[in-house]
Amino acid sequence: MSLEVQNGGAENGTSKAVVFSAVKPQLFVEVGKANEAVQFYKSAFGAAEVSRSMHPKRKADQELPLVLSAELELGSYAFLVSDLPNDSPAPVKTSGTGFVICLETEDVEAAVTKAVNAGAVAEGEVVEGDGACCGGRVGKVKDPYGFVWMICSPAKKCADGEAGAIPI
Repeated sequence: MSLEVQNGGAENGTSKAVVFSAVKPQLFVEVGKANEAVQFYKSAFGAAEVSRSMHPKRKADQELPLVLSAELELGSYAFLVSDLPNDSPAPVKTSGTGFVICLETEDVEAAVTKAVNAGAVAEGEVVEGDGACCGGRVGKVKDPYGFVWMICSPAKKCADGEAGAIPI
């Protein structure tokens, strides 16, 4: 999958297409909790850790090293988990972020149960989707770091290709 964006401002005045090869959300967690979060995502969702970068400098040897970035793969997608530094100028909320991560699976109930067993909190019951983003069963969990994960079955497509279409 690639995303293409037209970009003006080329030297000769023509636009140049910029192609992105991936979108990787980065989840910031409370300082010192990134390693724990990585373990949670492995246990709850079956994520696989691809790489990890640690903070090169810490003020004292007794301090826990900060995770600058741990890249995890979930299906064919990747996301990053990082410790929020104590002196970070950017405020990051882990509750009410306005951001929901949607996972698709054929077995919604089992996925919700696995996440809850790993430490997530179910938000309501698994229900039939409304078609807004999921065409089948939908469940939601909040992880121990405040992020909401919507777990749904793949959207069903009609034979005429109009499922999920938005009328203009």
